[in-house]
Amino acid sequence: MDPQNPNPDPLTTPSVDDHVRDIAEVPAVEIITTAAVHLMSAAAVKCGLAEGPDAEDLKDLDEARRLINALAGLVTAAAPDIGSQHAAPLRDGLKSLQLAFREASIFPDAPGQGPGEKLTGSVV
Repeated sequence: MDPQNPNPDPLTTPSVDDHVRDIAEVPAVEIITTAAVHLMSAAAVKCGLAEGPDAEDLKDLDEARRLINALAGLVTAAAPDIGSQHAAPLRDGLKSLQLAFREASIFPDAPGQGPGEKLTGSVV
């Protein structure tokens, strides 16, 4: 319910059916890549790659590890279905995040033990 408009017009307010119909029209590859981009963006911020004076304050490597693990799982599982033209840039972004995580770590993980590396192999 919109607090600005407590009595919305049912003729102009999108219904659940409208949203379901909208999402039904979106190809799976677009939904998968969008989810991957969201994970990448969040992981980049948590690795301290955000711009601005508070980038260091936003760094949280524990959270970054979780996000990179999730991204690695998504990319690995989806790659056969989304094709190499979509999977290759996602893999490149994932590898960049894995390397950024390693650089940001005070005590880097052993090769093959970093976030997502059980799925992607060592990135060193």
